[in-house]
Parts: sequence; C-alpha cells; structure tokens
Amino acid sequence: MLVSLNLRAIVTIVGPLIGDIRADLGLSRSAAGLLATLPLVAWAIVSPLAPRVARRFGSDRTLVAAMVVMAAALALRIVPSLPLLLAATFVAGCAGAIANVLLPALVKQHFPRHAAVMVAAYSIVLGIGASLAAGLAVPSMGWLGGSWQAALAVWAAPALLGAVAWLPQLREGARRSGAEPGPHEHAGLWRDRVAWQVTGFLASLALLFYSMAAWLPDVERAHGMSAAAAGALLSLALTVGLPFGLLVGFAAQRLHDQRPLALGALMPMSAGWLGVLLAPAAAPWLWASLLGIGFGSGFPLVLTLIVLRAPDVRRAAELSGMAQSVGYAVGAVGPVAVGALHDLSGSWTVPLAVLVACTVPTLALGLAAGRPRFVGAARADATDVPLAGEPVACPTSA
Repeated sequence: MLVSLNLRAIVTIVGPLIGDIRADLGLSRSAAGLLATLPLVAWAIVSPLAPRVARRFGSDRTLVAAMVVMAAALALRIVPSLPLLLAATFVAGCAGAIANVLLPALVKQHFPRHAAVMVAAYSIVLGIGASLAAGLAVPSMGWLGGSWQAALAVWAAPALLGAVAWLPQLREGARRSGAEPGPHEHAGLWRDRVAWQVTGFLASLALLFYSMAAWLPDVERAHGMSAAAAGALLSLALTVGLPFGLLVGFAAQRLHDQRPLALGALMPMSAGWLGVLLAPAAAPWLWASLLGIGFGSGFPLVLTLIVLRAPDVRRAAELSGMAQSVGYAVGAVGPVAVGALHDLSGSWTVPLAVLVACTVPTLALGLAAGRPRFVGAARADATDVPLAGEPVACPTSA
C-alpha cells in the first residue's frame, strides 16, 4: 500500500500546476504535455525489463532500490532547471515502472486466494495518492513560497516511506531467494490473444486516464474555473471512484466472468467524456464524478485481470510487464496528442471528440479481456478455468 501511494502521484500532480509551469518556462501546451508524458514513456521502456531485473536481484531488493531511486529523482525536481526537471521525471518514472510491474506478481505470490481483493486494495491507494497529489498541488505551492518546483519535489517523502516500509521484507526475501522464478521466459506471451486483450484494455484506459489527469483542469480553466477549483475538480475525479474499485475487487474475486464489471466501469466513463465535450461548464462536477467512477473501477479491474489471467507468479510478472509496457506507451501519447490537437485546432472540441471516440474500442477490449481465460490457453474451454477465488495451477498446454 505504501509503495503504491506514489506511483500515479508523479503524473497527476502536473495537471493542476501545468499553467504555472507553462508560464514560468514559456512552454506550449504540447511541450508541457511532455512533462506529464515522460513517466509513461519510462514505464513503457522499463516495464518489460522489470521481471528480468527481479529474477537477477530478487523482487524485494529490486523494489526497495526502485523506491530509493524514485525518492532521489523526485527530490531533484526542486532545482530550477528544465533539463534536470525532465531528466529527474524520467528517472522517477523508470523506478515507478519497476514497482508497477512487480506489485501484481507479489500480490499473486503472497495472497494467492485473495489476489483480486488485494489488487483492488492497492489500486485504491494508487488512486488516493493520485487524488492527494492533484488536490494538494496548488495549495502546497502556496505553502511552499509559491514554488511549483517545491510542490513537485515534496513527493519524494512518500516514495522514501515506501522504501523504508519494505525493508523488513528483505530478510524474508533472502530466505525464499532460491524460489525466485528461473530465467526462462514465455516469449509466446507476445503472440497470445488473451495477453493482447488485457494489454489493449490497459492501453486504452491509460490513454484516456492520463489525458484527463493532464488536461481536465486546463479544459475547465478555459471555461472560467479558477486554478484551485480546477485542481479540486481533478482531485474529485480521482477520489470518487475509490469505493467502486474495492467493490470491483470483491466482485472479480467471486465472478467467473468479469465482462459485466468491464461494462459497469466503462459506461459512466464514456458518459463523463461526452459531458465534458458537449457541456463542460454546465455540470463539471458531475462529469468529473462520472469519469472518476469509470477510472476508479476500470484500473482495479484491469490490474486484477493481469493476476486472474496468469496461471502462475512468473507469468503474472511477464503479463504485467507486457501490459504495462505497451499500455503506458499508448498512454504516453494521450497528453501530448491532446495538447497538440488543441494547439492545431485552437479549441478543446477536437481533442475531446477524439477522446470520446476512444471510449468505443476501450469498451470492446474490456469485454474481450473479461472473458474467463488464461494466457497461454486461449483455445482451452473456458469452463476449465477455475473461479477467481480458487487455487490456480498452471494449465496443460492448449
């Protein structure tokens, strides 16, 4: 839980401060969007490497090292230098990628009979961290002498807390080091239909979510909302869905088929984006709430599917690496593309219409990923797949 507190905050804190960052550094919207995108680029590059690094050094030591590196990189963002700001943000994203990939596999290892609920629980903490970062971004800048650099750098503290909290696990990790998965990798995972369905679902969710995190405050500021209110609006969007994420975890643990959960998550999200497009000033708090319910349900669901679709811990890590690598590569396109479309069109209508259109393939991918299948066994009869709460063994080859 403490590790996950920081993993989205490094992205969501940028949106409420993006106007001040642009004004101070003289950046265009597309260039400013790069600051929100860099962690996603880092996640895309590093995620496939995380399982290999964990096998080489051990999952626990790798996780602690990643959080220490993240804390150091975030602290460096206080230095008033654009190149250093970009470099530190990228390095923090690389460290976050390691933690992002390892957490689902660690959940499957430590909580095999309660994996869905535990994934939902740490997903909620992801959302809490993201919400706190968004909601406190503008106030903390005021508390810290009007410095947006200090408001960014202060998030080094919870990253260090996550590292310290995991230290007792190093001794336990040393005792089970001989049980770490071997070097063999399932290269066929990249040719597996189920793996690509889960990956595509995460990718489309990431594109929509990080576009919202980067630009929803700016959209509402363009329609007369103050900077503080716009930051609070994003915080609401990141908070209101948290209870729904826990419900998704309990339901996914008990349902044989997760397609109804995908439908339930994506309908309010689609309605929220449509509201922002058609009437952004009419009911901004309602649109933010609908978006929050959708994303607050969708991300716990897709992270749970990574665990439920993998027959063992090793493939859970590999599927997590694949899904997050491709997913965040696609997600990284969102903030930059939305900013560029605004620069080209001169309004928010075109980029918001594109985001509304993207909800259609997101729904299709969610329904496909929700079918009860294992990666590596796409042709197996779905009735052979155990219920989410049952012990999972590696199935025979399809």
